[in-house]
Amino acid sequence: MSAILEIVNLVKYYGTKSNITKALDGISFSVQQGEYIGVMGASGSGKTTLLNCISTIDMASSGQIVINGRDITAADRRSLARFRRESLGFVFQDFNLLDTLTSYENIALALSILKVPAPEIDVRVREIAHTLGISDVLEKYPYQMSGGQEQRVACARALVTKPSLVLADEPTGALDSRSATALLESFSQLVHQRQATILMVTHDAFAASHCDRILVIRDGRLFYQIVRGIDSRKQFFDRIIEVITRLGGDDEEVI
Repeated sequence: MSAILEIVNLVKYYGTKSNITKALDGISFSVQQGEYIGVMGASGSGKTTLLNCISTIDMASSGQIVINGRDITAADRRSLARFRRESLGFVFQDFNLLDTLTSYENIALALSILKVPAPEIDVRVREIAHTLGISDVLEKYPYQMSGGQEQRVACARALVTKPSLVLADEPTGALDSRSATALLESFSQLVHQRQATILMVTHDAFAASHCDRILVIRDGRLFYQIVRGIDSRKQFFDRIIEVITRLGGDDEEVI
């Protein structure tokens, strides 16, 4: 496997000289193609800042973020906007679907922006909808769907462009347990069957237990790493709980 994402000594400061906060303190790690990575940590640990820097929403103070061999910390704003459209997919806790568009149109919009030919758009939309089990809601509007269906449509929108890296920020946070499980299983299927690469920030140990590897962030640093290996999902879940408890995590933040 090749490295899709490389983070090298990443530092991020917020504030002014009189009141500076070091949100990220020299984090380094890499993510291989086809990996499903979870990022965990208490509120204020730096995990959302990390995601924002990787997504180019925020700029790092120092260090490198290399995606598909390109150092995005050295890119200008115009090229970053194009890079985001072509190389990154985003899944948020809030589904962020356009209410005036059907599911089909919401998914197709991402391809239209990239000027993909109409016949290819139709093929790709229907293919990803089939994979995520939402073919039956393609003609529905967001208000006509359940939360789980909306989130899977949002995932389809993120994945239909075939991005190098999918960034998911608490994607199960607004879902009931059944819908959350369905979404997480869809993520696993996309990773293992299509070699999608997903980096997911989550407080939820159950969500994290679907991943291949967990990065635990503490005080802006990469504090611990948990690799699933040959463990069952239940065994991995138990290990995650054990590690978070040992590190002094708040049960309300990890369960």
